[in-house]
Amino acid sequence: MLQPRKARGLYPVLFGLLLLIPLLTGCPDGEGNVARKQRQEPEITVYFHETKERKKMSIEEYLLGVVAGEMRPDWPVEAYAAQAIVARTFTMDFIADGGTKEEHNTDISTDEEEAQAYNAAAITPAIREAVAKTRGQVMTYRGRYVKGWFSASCGGQTALARDGLGYKEKEPAYMRSVSCPEADVIPESELFWSHKFSPQELAKALSELGQNIGPVSRIAVTSRSKDSHRATALKFTGANGEATVAGADFRIAVDPQKMRSIWLTDIKHEADGIILEGRGFGHGVGLCQWGAYALAKKGKSPEEIIKHYYPEVKVTKLW
Repeated sequence: MLQPRKARGLYPVLFGLLLLIPLLTGCPDGEGNVARKQRQEPEITVYFHETKERKKMSIEEYLLGVVAGEMRPDWPVEAYAAQAIVARTFTMDFIADGGTKEEHNTDISTDEEEAQAYNAAAITPAIREAVAKTRGQVMTYRGRYVKGWFSASCGGQTALARDGLGYKEKEPAYMRSVSCPEADVIPESELFWSHKFSPQELAKALSELGQNIGPVSRIAVTSRSKDSHRATALKFTGANGEATVAGADFRIAVDPQKMRSIWLTDIKHEADGIILEGRGFGHGVGLCQWGAYALAKKGKSPEEIIKHYYPEVKVTKLW
């Protein structure tokens, strides 16, 4: 999961599944959708984007494929379990916001650009154990779902949503920037990154953000987040002028697989392009997967891992 979707209105998800109706009644006077106890585990409708099939399955069965798709094999059960809680929270909140009703007439999709990654072929006994031991558990804040944000590597310090994601809405009250022990376990090749961008490549990314300044010859960081070192604003000098854009927006436009994060450690200007160097992989908001691995190796429980990244939330069992 890379970015939050644009906000949508609430749409009833009525596939003859009365269990889901209570999920769609978020109150307008609070922050987030109300997390209500369920009489039994919900059944959801999933759109498989590879085959264009629609299938009904239990939410716990769906989450097996999500955890397998979002995390690496051979990790500790506790890390998988923490991911399961976050993914279950994301799923329930996503459905409460309308899910993929508009796109596919379903609750959710296996396309990670629309929701979360999904890979049923990668499910292992450890993943089954992790999902089972957290059955029905979600993150809540004052009785409402929190945003189930996570990234592969936060670089050593997580980010607030406004910084890491360029989140345009009010910063959720439960979000915190916290230190992360991922350096204890993450390979250097995963923690650090470097990529050379051509002037034309940078210009194309800026044009997607409505800034047409031609081939780019210079980049400067004009603003960094106070706690997490992220480059929240970048100034570009091009053949036809200058432009300043949000770092999070630019990362998505230029390719988040190449510009792995906005935690920039160096910018090198060369005749045929600009080299960006940084640390971390992803937006760095919420749970850090490599950090969850490190905490699990230290003997932390799934709830303790969750509370490390979301100190203000509760882990609530809904079914």
